[in-house]
Amino acid sequence: MTKKTLAALLAIPLIAPAYADEKADLLKLKEEIAQERAELTDLKNTTVNLIDVFVQQGLLDKSKAETLLKAAKQPAAGQPAETANKPGRIRVTHVPEFVKEEIRQQVTADLQDKVTAQVKADAKKEQWGVPAALPAWLDRIKITGDARVRLHNDGFGNSNTKQSYLDYAAINRDKGQKTAFQNNEQYLNTTTDRFSFRERFRIGMEAKVSDGLKIASRLSTTNQFSPVSPNQVLGNTGQSFQVAFDRAFIEYDFTDHQHNDWLSLYAGRFANPWLSTEMQFAPELGFDGFAGSFRWHSNKHSAAVSQYHTVEPSSRFGLHMGPHSPDSVFLTMGVFPIQEVNFSTNDKWLFGGQLGVDWLVHDSSRLKLAAAFYDYENVRAQANGNDSFKYDWTAPQFIQKGNSMVPINVNNGINSRCTTDQSLLGQGCLYGLASDFKIFNATAMFDYADFAPIHALLSVDFAKNLGYDAARISREFPDFVGNRDRTNAYQVRLDLGNEEVRYLNNWSAIVAYRYVERDAVLDAFTDTIFHQGGTDTKGWMIGGSYGIAKNAWLLLRWYSTQSIDGPTLDIDTATLDFNVRL
Repeated sequence: MTKKTLAALLAIPLIAPAYADEKADLLKLKEEIAQERAELTDLKNTTVNLIDVFVQQGLLDKSKAETLLKAAKQPAAGQPAETANKPGRIRVTHVPEFVKEEIRQQVTADLQDKVTAQVKADAKKEQWGVPAALPAWLDRIKITGDARVRLHNDGFGNSNTKQSYLDYAAINRDKGQKTAFQNNEQYLNTTTDRFSFRERFRIGMEAKVSDGLKIASRLSTTNQFSPVSPNQVLGNTGQSFQVAFDRAFIEYDFTDHQHNDWLSLYAGRFANPWLSTEMQFAPELGFDGFAGSFRWHSNKHSAAVSQYHTVEPSSRFGLHMGPHSPDSVFLTMGVFPIQEVNFSTNDKWLFGGQLGVDWLVHDSSRLKLAAAFYDYENVRAQANGNDSFKYDWTAPQFIQKGNSMVPINVNNGINSRCTTDQSLLGQGCLYGLASDFKIFNATAMFDYADFAPIHALLSVDFAKNLGYDAARISREFPDFVGNRDRTNAYQVRLDLGNEEVRYLNNWSAIVAYRYVERDAVLDAFTDTIFHQGGTDTKGWMIGGSYGIAKNAWLLLRWYSTQSIDGPTLDIDTATLDFNVRL
């Protein structure tokens, strides 16, 4: 062994501690460099952001700001390329390879963690892999649903007279006034206050078939007596709720390459296609048949129109907003079978047409005007001869109250189809509508949104039945009492608050006055709560909605109504709804 080798071996114990100390110092240096780099980055970002704020506030010219940023990137004048070592710092001119490798691994690990976290977030948001893992048709399905629990109270005035309003629906069902009386169903309740719990539950599905074409259906709680109310009254000795389809339709929407939505077609049972209020059509009424809405656009590509969005009218219960196409003229037409009559070509129909304009005012407020004509065919009563059932089909399948009614079958002492076992002499066994219904309807809605998110929506609705023919009624039903034209209706309503109650603390208030004469509109299809449904009524409604959580809100309403022409009938109604939706 040479002397040099021996000296090297003897020096190892002395060199190793020194090398270890140097490695520790280098690691410490690496941490300090990383910390200073982060501090410099924060300082740079703060400075740039501060300059941007000065420019946005008008305190600094943009060109001067750019000059400052360029100057900041240049080395300061007179600044030495290398600064003197600070106390406690180690100046390194060469970084050992193991330190480089350790720094490289640390940076790679930090970068990998950040990238992995971002990828996971993007994958969750964009649902990576879900389309490949599930059937393709699921991506075209949309599920909707909502539920409502209602507290409902009807209070009757002290001046109301008992047994003053015949329950024509029950009389027709029982085949005579006498049998209805025996079943305690001849008269409507006009004196005894009633309180009830009610529930509505609905779940729907929309499926995209192809571009512009979709099918939709909805299941809802229902009852066999009313097509305008899906409420299920709670308290039926544990019996199951009735459930039925209240929507089942095909919809086609045509949109051109410039995104103009020119046409929408509907077939089946679908929602109200008209611009209208609850004075004409109840909010929950479905329309069976075919309808189409045609739109001509102006100013389609303006900024206000392109940013406009359709909202769910949760805070505007009872108002149907019609086609949602700002700055357009629209024409909606529909053909709706009401009742198919066996062994007859005289089915009952509704033919409707509406022309309107939808205008964005001042790029935020919105004005909608529409004129409509609703022609009901074969809905009025026709009198049977003795022992005949030829015109039994003219009796309505559903009525509320208010419209003038006349007997189709009457007990005249010799009619075997309406005997003294069913009704007293001169009384009817089957009743129908005295009037035809050919209704002109004008509707205006102005949504003032200059105080957004608070909106003020004023709506005015007017209806006139042009189908009432007093001379014809006198010829066909000479014993009918009170044969005169009472065919006008109007409503004025103000909604104030958020246009959509969707989140906590969203709110909306409502006040409305309504006046509906006896034969102004078809009582079967109008609002079910105001005056307990129907016509021949006037009065006030006040209420409001309040959001108690996301997609959950309360709706409180108070109605004070009186009869117009019939016997005194004062009804005060209060409802409190708890609503939730998907």
